[in-house]
Amino acid sequence: MSACGVLEPVDDNHATIDRVYENPSYAEGVLMAAYTRLPTNSLSFNEVATDDAVSNDKLNGYLRMATGQWSAIYNPVSQWENCIAAIQSINQFLGLVDEVNWKKSIPELQWMYTQRFKGEAYALRALFQYHLLVTTAGPGAGGQMLGIPVIDHFLDVNADFNIPRATFEQSVAQIYSDIDHSLEYLTMNDYRNITDAGQLPPGYEKVSVVNYNIIFGNELNQRINAKMAKALRARVALLEASPAFNTGNTALWQKAAGFAGESLSSIGGISGIDPAGHRFYLKPLVDAVNVSAGSPIDQKEILWRRSVTNSNTREMANFPPSLFGRGNVNPTQNLVDAFPAANGYPIGNPASNYSASSPYDNRDPRLKLYIAYNGNTFSGKPIITGLGGGVNAKDSTENSTRTGYYLKKLLVEEVNLNPVSTTTQKHYEVHMRYTELFLIYAEAANEAWGPDGAGTAGFSARDVIQALRKRAGIAQPDAYLASVVTKEDMRKVIRNERRLELCFEGFRFWDLRRWKENLTEPARGININGSAMTVVEVEPRVFTNEYMHYGPLPETEVVKYSALIQNKGW
Repeated sequence: MSACGVLEPVDDNHATIDRVYENPSYAEGVLMAAYTRLPTNSLSFNEVATDDAVSNDKLNGYLRMATGQWSAIYNPVSQWENCIAAIQSINQFLGLVDEVNWKKSIPELQWMYTQRFKGEAYALRALFQYHLLVTTAGPGAGGQMLGIPVIDHFLDVNADFNIPRATFEQSVAQIYSDIDHSLEYLTMNDYRNITDAGQLPPGYEKVSVVNYNIIFGNELNQRINAKMAKALRARVALLEASPAFNTGNTALWQKAAGFAGESLSSIGGISGIDPAGHRFYLKPLVDAVNVSAGSPIDQKEILWRRSVTNSNTREMANFPPSLFGRGNVNPTQNLVDAFPAANGYPIGNPASNYSASSPYDNRDPRLKLYIAYNGNTFSGKPIITGLGGGVNAKDSTENSTRTGYYLKKLLVEEVNLNPVSTTTQKHYEVHMRYTELFLIYAEAANEAWGPDGAGTAGFSARDVIQALRKRAGIAQPDAYLASVVTKEDMRKVIRNERRLELCFEGFRFWDLRRWKENLTEPARGININGSAMTVVEVEPRVFTNEYMHYGPLPETEVVKYSALIQNKGW
């Protein structure tokens, strides 16, 4: 039988690496594998592990973290496997991009394909290295600040995977290097069709408009470009300058402010703030996004986002139970108290005119917009979270709020979850918003030059915070902001504005750590019985401030690879 060849295996149907070089769709798929792993492809709601929220889902990973289960073995915020896998795909792609037959029959197209793909790959590698750094950077047992394993080439099955962590400084330098490389290839233009040669970006002046539109036109909308890479550079610089990694080097704050200011110059600085930027998720604004290939139009607020899809899963998870939702994410009294009065004063300041008996009156309009409190409306219906409120009342059912509050931000209230007539609405996930860049600038500028130093950008930390608070609806003139004169007091204002503007977008968990703030502030809620309102502790926060400002490496990796050093305390 063997002589007849009966046992000779036939070809299987698996693509080989040779096919990748000849078939551009297979080759591009190697890069697209990284896009599918972007951590911001979905909302994390890691605020549940902070003082901003709790969850009524007892199996929620962030709840388990916050109440004492966070470890090197159990780590829901880990990005290790995801980022390493993405970096591997990107490195494999960079090793083949120059040899692939993108369109060799037309040299101009072949060159432009290669340029864009290289730019995307370097920018994406920098992005995944950043996310890996955020989640794992920390001091080793000897106290040296460590970063990530720098993997700058594809590791095949025969490679040595026992790679030590670079220092924090070396890791940051590697990310900056990849961003610089990406900027050699990417353009500052959005992916839009152009109509004449005068619109061609620098470096592409001699290519045809038709060919340019094939490579950089509408159909590539939401691929990473130079604007996004520069915004990422500001994120990296902010992390590098933060107290968890910086011991008073003002130059690092100046660098972060410079990078953020450069990114903001593309929209005109302060004058470019989107008046509706804090409401970017509302139905009329999302519906206005034109997603057709012929004329894609985005909100001014959005720098980078995912594609628009129709869904209702976010609403199913978080609508109040009276609207057929599970009410999973419950904002805390801690967060509610962070919203100032309508005149801009913190509610603990006598000038705020805050009334404990009417705690939601005369408040920052963002409170009503972002959080459903007792008496607030949701989908046009009043929500009662106090005693007698039915299924919406605090602790009434397994789907009821544990704090007395429901989430409104990021939800499309026009979704109907009634099983008889369920509907979906348009949504998209945001990778980067300009408001984040403004807040990066404000934080860095204040630390570098104080509240009113402008640097080369031409505007100050105070200018940014003034514009954001005015947009939010704080009464003008903003007397409280005008009264803030020291760097230390402005720091508190900036951090609070960041807490409010970016709430439920996945920032708070990491902000508390890079600021080295108290991690053990318990999550509080409110019991309401008629006119009686009592603030109560809902859930402790069981962290150890001495070492949990930094996350762990996976214990399985540390055990497997002797070169990896675990962060101190883990």
